[in-house]
Amino acid sequence: MALSVAHRGYVLETGRIVLAGRGEELLHNPQVQKAYLGGH
Repeated sequence: MALSVAHRGYVLETGRIVLAGRGEELLHNPQVQKAYLGGH
């Protein structure tokens, strides 16, 4: 839900930024969907 309204988003793994971009971009990123949003 937060990514749909965020201007920018960051994905952290073990304290490091591994992905960054517009919230909408991250929301539709297949890598983010699979790892964090329960996507396929």
